[in-house]
Amino acid sequence: MSLILISPVSESQLINKEPLSTRITGYDIDARLDPEEKTIECSMSAFWVNQTSETVPDIQLHLYMNAFKSNKSTFYKGTSESKDKTVYGRIDISSFTLADGTDILPLMTFIRPDDGNPNDSTVIQIILPEPAAPGDTVTVSIDFVTKLPSRIRRTGYNGDFFFVAQWFPKFGVYEPAGMRYRLTGGWNCHQFHDHSEFYSNHSVYNVKATVPDNFVTGSGGMVMDESDCSEDTAFKTVTWRAEDIVDFAWTAWPGYAVHTDQWNHVNITLLSPPEREDQVERQFTAVKNALDYFTENTGPYPWPHLTFVDPPAKGSGSGGMEYTTIFTSTSATGLPEYIHMPEMVTVHEFGHAYFMGILATNEFEDPWMDEGINSFYEARIMDHFWGENSGMLDHRFLKVSDKIIARSSYVYSPNRQVITNREYSWNYPAGTYSMMSYHKASVILFTMMGIVGEETTDNIFREYYKRWAFKHPAPQDFFNVVNDVVKQDHGDRFGQDMNWFFDQTLYGTGICDYKAAGISNVKQDTSQNFNPTTDSLYNCVVELQRLGEIMLPVEVLVHFDDGREVMQSWDGKDRYKSLSLPSNTMVKWVKIDPEYKILMDVNFVNNSYSDEPDRVPVRRFINKFMSFLQFFSASLIL
Repeated sequence: MSLILISPVSESQLINKEPLSTRITGYDIDARLDPEEKTIECSMSAFWVNQTSETVPDIQLHLYMNAFKSNKSTFYKGTSESKDKTVYGRIDISSFTLADGTDILPLMTFIRPDDGNPNDSTVIQIILPEPAAPGDTVTVSIDFVTKLPSRIRRTGYNGDFFFVAQWFPKFGVYEPAGMRYRLTGGWNCHQFHDHSEFYSNHSVYNVKATVPDNFVTGSGGMVMDESDCSEDTAFKTVTWRAEDIVDFAWTAWPGYAVHTDQWNHVNITLLSPPEREDQVERQFTAVKNALDYFTENTGPYPWPHLTFVDPPAKGSGSGGMEYTTIFTSTSATGLPEYIHMPEMVTVHEFGHAYFMGILATNEFEDPWMDEGINSFYEARIMDHFWGENSGMLDHRFLKVSDKIIARSSYVYSPNRQVITNREYSWNYPAGTYSMMSYHKASVILFTMMGIVGEETTDNIFREYYKRWAFKHPAPQDFFNVVNDVVKQDHGDRFGQDMNWFFDQTLYGTGICDYKAAGISNVKQDTSQNFNPTTDSLYNCVVELQRLGEIMLPVEVLVHFDDGREVMQSWDGKDRYKSLSLPSNTMVKWVKIDPEYKILMDVNFVNNSYSDEPDRVPVRRFINKFMSFLQFFSASLIL
């Protein structure tokens, strides 16, 4: 296949001085929204560059919107929702040609690589008339109409509110042999599942959207132009440009209030309902805190623009979703400042710009690499800026950290040992996807940080960003970074590598549970051969147990009755461990992991043992419980 030259518009630099990625794909889309029919009529020119050394016989594209085509699609089969009142969505392609005019619409077939569901039409394949040789560019022109669904699941409409995502035919990712440890080359182009998100190349987007003149719009691109439509003055055309992002989404609603702010080089725009004016400053504070934290501890945010959306109540189904340079948050009018839910959602969804966007991991196959790592950062940011013990809730009667919510979701899940994090996103049994991909993965990373230290953890993620920004790392690539940085910072203190840690925690189903089982203080016989200068008066023994399968190094704090404390280290491997501590005073109490570094430990209560049980913790619990009841009662009338 002869090389097709890419248009100068796609190649030129309008936003950043230099390309951030290799730009394997690009899209020019001319779209017109029909607010009555709830459709978007589109003409698109898109390219895919074969940057591999392999000859590729076909192209594969996602038609995500076809997930909403019927209640028999793979997406809907994964839900339990009623569809009686749903107006279904779809993509109808009317023209599909190559750059030389060759009609390839007759060559288009629907494939179902994941489940063979004949009612699913979210992936298409076209066997090219001539295979794409290394270095070739395949350019296609597609005319299509996207019908938006009325039940908003990330994308759709409600009345005059539109959030437009997963709306155009989109290239899968061609992975040559060796990429992400793949044995043979091929397209990575999964069907759209209920419990799955996305995987895409970094692309250039030039998008023109024609919408009613009174609609306020926002997108993941920079506004290049906004002008009245020459054919119909009741409409306007907005032109956006986005560079090196993995997806393009946009929104239109006449009710948006537009707010702007600035962080360093980034122009920030917030679209929200006018009645939520009281939430605006909170939202900006949250996103700027996240920008500060990620820049310092991971790497720079490279784009000069960022848009986020606080959807109105009727568009709430679009809330809490990410598209790199645009994301959606959520809040409510009059929400008390001590409830940090809006801040948490904003911090979390912004964080995806790094792990889903910049690093561009495969969310279909390795959801923990985005959701889990991002949840780890969310908790760190929330507890850093809003209080170590109050990142999520800061009421005078009750304070709750973000980190402890993640731990509780994992620890108290009845399904915490059902499956490992090695599964594709749609293979998790009911009720385990979020717990495993978000919460357990986050707790695992907190535990890793507890072992290797916060400074080393930050060094890990800085190096991860440095090596893999605008590429597509696999789990082993992340593990390799961990191994290299830990060895650099600590030598062989934790072994030759950290694989033992991930094999147990991420890819195992065991639990971590250490128990302080007992204390004995045996007084020595001082009647014979006892030298008070050199001999200890007591032979003190602390009994420890490992109840779970996971073996991690832990610290053990021993407190003597004269106030002296000794910190011991235990590799945590033995089922039973006796620590002998000769002393002239008796051991009063012992505590495993006194600083709660091992967040995976499923039972912190049994970490401590005292020879004289203290009733003070019981009284404290009762007091806190009574305070909680008062708080809960008060919240009912908010």
